[in-house]
Amino acid sequence: MEQLLNEYFNNENLLSKGLPTVQFVADSLHISAKYLGSLLKQLTGQTTQQHIHEKLIEKAKEKLSITNLSVSEIAYELGFEHSQSFSKLFKTKTKQSPLEFRQSFN
Repeated sequence: MEQLLNEYFNNENLLSKGLPTVQFVADSLHISAKYLGSLLKQLTGQTTQQHIHEKLIEKAKEKLSITNLSVSEIAYELGFEHSQSFSKLFKTKTKQSPLEFRQSFN
């Protein structure tokens, strides 16, 4: 799953297909979404969606720290239609806004 998400986030899938869904991940691994969810919950204590969000935040942090792209451009590159949705998810997961995170590097 980790490799699948890394590949998904490192190519152009985000722009063309948007964020990966739980169903996409399960289908790609040739297992049911329910089985994947229960397996991950048992192994890691997190849901499939939480894993997807974790990978997304990791990619966002990378882009915020090493590029000069605006938050809106990063949100778009990560598959969000609205930068507000991205900013809200980022703040929920990191307790910082994307701009606050970026400023912590300067």
